[in-house]
Amino acid sequence: MLATLAQAARTAAPHAATAAKRPLTWQDWQDWPHVLIHYGIRLGIALLLLLIGIWLAARVANVGRHAMERAKLDATLVSFLRNLTYGVLLAVVIVAALQYAGVPSASLIAAMGAAGLAIGLALQGSLSNLAWGVWLIVFRPFRVGDFVQVGGQLGSVERVDLMQTWLITPDNRQAIVPNAKVGGNEVINFNRRGTRRFEHVIGIGYSDDIGKAMGIIRDLFTADERILTDPKPGVWLTELADSSVNLTVRAWTRVPDLWETQTAFLRAVKERFDAEGINIPFPQREMSVRYVNAPPAAMPPANQ
Repeated sequence: MLATLAQAARTAAPHAATAAKRPLTWQDWQDWPHVLIHYGIRLGIALLLLLIGIWLAARVANVGRHAMERAKLDATLVSFLRNLTYGVLLAVVIVAALQYAGVPSASLIAAMGAAGLAIGLALQGSLSNLAWGVWLIVFRPFRVGDFVQVGGQLGSVERVDLMQTWLITPDNRQAIVPNAKVGGNEVINFNRRGTRRFEHVIGIGYSDDIGKAMGIIRDLFTADERILTDPKPGVWLTELADSSVNLTVRAWTRVPDLWETQTAFLRAVKERFDAEGINIPFPQREMSVRYVNAPPAAMPPANQ
């Protein structure tokens, strides 16, 4: 039955095109039902293909999402890739359905390409942020909670979106850095290695015992359990400065203990030096004043 109707529609289509150029006759009116049936069938099949295609596109996108979730990808990236896959498949289905319905697809594809190019040029900065956002989520140079320096900004990572990175600064301000600026500059992650080194220069007086001062510092390394033994801490004589003999101290600790460890260590150094009579000098200047006997000034004549 459908084959008969399709054959009739193919036969009637040339007559319909010819009828548009001449006055309608009784024969033309008899062919129109076949033409309408033909295009009605094509339109129905195209609509059916569209519905099936939409269902299949959603199904494929969801399957891909489940696979990415099993691979433990970031939830934001999973959602973005799922929606991107669904959008691309949906565009293909719509073009195929319109083409089957008899709508010329070449002009439609050209229009979609031109629209995509215009949108891409208009959203160039946003697309750059989006591309860097995908890169940051996939390669993970830092994670939520890491203390980082990105785009010239220091802070703890609150979250990473597709368009920007959210930081909490040390003074509890929120900084939002575009992902293009994050990815286009150096990224310094202070937490990734798990340990940090602190370094201080401590000056003692020229009259103090250098070996004794260095021994006190080594004892303080051992006394604080938060200071790691591997890598080994150390103290070195590094400079004979204008007002002091400078000792450079370097020690390693775990990242969460860094701030408290180095402040407690400096306090312990000051207290032990005071107890052992070792001075921590401050800059001083010596000034000599010399008097020179100058000849007396010539007295003017009395008659002037």
